[in-house]
Amino acid sequence: MSPPAVVEIEQVSFGYDATRRVLHDVTLRMPQGKVYAIMGQSGCGKTTLLRMIGGALHPDSGTARVLGADIASLETAELYALRRRMGMLFQFGALFTDLSVYDNVAFPLREHTNLPAAVINDLVLLKLEAVGLRGAANLKPSELSGGMARRVALARAFTALDPISLGVVARLIRRLNDSLGATSIVVTHDVAETLPFVDHVFFMADGRVVAEGPPGEVERADVPFVTQFVQGNVDGAVPFHFPAPGYRADLGLEAKV
Repeated sequence: MSPPAVVEIEQVSFGYDATRRVLHDVTLRMPQGKVYAIMGQSGCGKTTLLRMIGGALHPDSGTARVLGADIASLETAELYALRRRMGMLFQFGALFTDLSVYDNVAFPLREHTNLPAAVINDLVLLKLEAVGLRGAANLKPSELSGGMARRVALARAFTALDPISLGVVARLIRRLNDSLGATSIVVTHDVAETLPFVDHVFFMADGRVVAEGPPGEVERADVPFVTQFVQGNVDGAVPFHFPAPGYRADLGLEAKV
């Protein structure tokens, strides 16, 4: 008999609005006692799926069950009781939630320099172009995936996460999971640090699970999304740049159409 499932996602679809679908018919099952990874490029739906598992979001269609409970059917008190049986560690880009992506990147330039507004505009667009998010300039942090938020933070501060920290946390998760018989879900895009310590990988692309299985099996999968991600290619099945109008038009160098 297989161990009971801690998380069961059945044919779940979800969108933040009618024009922007994030999850498309996602199905996955996580039996108790293992360490799972949900992996994929920024914007593939990882963070949205994690929010659904935590009860912050409800499916538009399909069913999300956690510890046997249908998340969408829980009353507030029941949801809080379920959350007390979970532990969740968030990783954010420390963005100002009430400011747009553009204004987040512009903030330190406005606060700490005397540059003209036109120069700041060009610098912000250049930074966002460098991280592939110029097309997301008018979005709020709440509309971004976790990976996109970190890219905005990178554009703003030109700093990076310390990979040593992830390695330490990874070993700690593995040790505690094995000692306590817990079930752990790691949502990440760090291949090198994650694959060696997890038991099972769900690889997502474009809001769908495109490959799953033990790390070695998924790493060898003949799937363009997986190949691009594992090899670290900037462009491929998943484009690096968020959809945006022509770069010259945004800079005022030619008429916008």
